[in-house]
Amino acid sequence: MHGLHNMPYLNKPHSEFIALDKHLAPRGVSFNLLLGQNVLPGDSSLSDVTIVLQKGAFSLRREEEHRILVGLIQGPSIFGLAAAASPILNDYSLTAEAECQGYYLPAKETLQCLDRYQLWREAFYWMAWQTRLLEQRDKQLIGANHYHQIRATLLMMRNWDDNMRERIGVLNYIQQRTRISRSVIAEVLAALRQGNYIQMEKGKLVGITRLPWKY
Repeated sequence: MHGLHNMPYLNKPHSEFIALDKHLAPRGVSFNLLLGQNVLPGDSSLSDVTIVLQKGAFSLRREEEHRILVGLIQGPSIFGLAAAASPILNDYSLTAEAECQGYYLPAKETLQCLDRYQLWREAFYWMAWQTRLLEQRDKQLIGANHYHQIRATLLMMRNWDDNMRERIGVLNYIQQRTRISRSVIAEVLAALRQGNYIQMEKGKLVGITRLPWKY
């Protein structure tokens, strides 16, 4: 990718990730996580580190009263790329949702690395892509009715790899992401299954035929 016009909307900028990973990895502390493990040690904070996920997936939650699920991050991915320039103020947790491989390093070292190896263009592309994801999430959830929130989440889950869809329950994930009541979600899912719009097995999403715009 040599220009922003060549960057398809919401396509993950893989070549930029590779360039960043090449220079950040030698400075990082490696981790290999099993399902359910936290990315950072218990006495560490996400506010001043950069985390690079090379393989696997982890859930990002905001540590409030109800532990709001912000989303599921699949590798390859970078969290906290700009933390040194703009500290992360919210209290987040990152938990492995599959076997994960990656590393973390102090955010100030990330900033020094971007400067030393002139990786600002790659960092800009990566952060521009993350901003588009946040815009999409806001569009899906803010001001949307319950059905449209459920619909958008199902379409997002369709893009997960098979291992993730086989492991994560549809109802639980939608409820944690949207905070819609379980009874409402269950009613919508039952109607979609009855109309053969979606296929589920043991609470997991198997496939989507199509999703009507209106419920």
